[in-house]
Amino acid sequence: METADTHSAPGTAGTRQATVRTRALAAGYHGRTVLDGIDLVLPQATLAVLIGANGSGKSTLLRTLAGAQAPLHGTVEICGDDIRALSRRNLAQRLAVVFTDRSGGGALTVRECAEMGRHPYTGLLGHLDESDRHIVDSALRSVGMLDKADRYLGTLSDGERQKTMIARALAQQTPFIILDEPTAFLDVAGRIDILRLLRTLADSGHTILLSSHDTAQAIAAADTLLAISDGTLHGGQKADIIASGVLDATFRSSGLRFDPVRGDFT
Repeated sequence: METADTHSAPGTAGTRQATVRTRALAAGYHGRTVLDGIDLVLPQATLAVLIGANGSGKSTLLRTLAGAQAPLHGTVEICGDDIRALSRRNLAQRLAVVFTDRSGGGALTVRECAEMGRHPYTGLLGHLDESDRHIVDSALRSVGMLDKADRYLGTLSDGERQKTMIARALAQQTPFIILDEPTAFLDVAGRIDILRLLRTLADSGHTILLSSHDTAQAIAAADTLLAISDGTLHGGQKADIIASGVLDATFRSSGLRFDPVRGDFT
């Protein structure tokens, strides 16, 4: 398998500290290598979008970066530390993960859900003090859900529910946030709304990595594109990846081609 042609995002050289770095990373499961030779740098204040065909290894890569499954070899570092050397609590203070799931949690209020993001800081009893509540309020305000804080998750629209999950991640106060298909189940307006929110959060200093099948809007919002084709992860500045033709290879088996004018596959 070829070494991934992965480059740092704009501004890496001497201007922004790397939030995430992998070194010779191989990701897979049960001894089977799915992706290999990944040398990836995601600087602070970056919105990176991961695209690839179904079964290409997107979920495997995200789980490996999140510490949910161990690398086959190589390392994943967040803020300079190998995640395997971090306790679960310390990892949760550096990394938040937002999964797209319509099930569960309906009996929780929006505020109670967001408060779960303080768990890495509150200890075994989970007691929130005034500063914790301020952080939760700030997170809800950032996503436009503070006025809905007392509503139950089961009464929310899909877009409101996703904003609440992002608020929970913000309440964790982590430098790195991973989102797996955050615009799934949303209508066009909802997708645009969530991606604008993520763009704003990246501009405020968060490093955000999301996977998406909603290619046009996600690519438009991104600083960095990561594309998986033929078992190789290609990454770099958006304009460079588009110009390289890598996006055409990403969905070659489906007969799709990337139109740089439209910013989408045809």
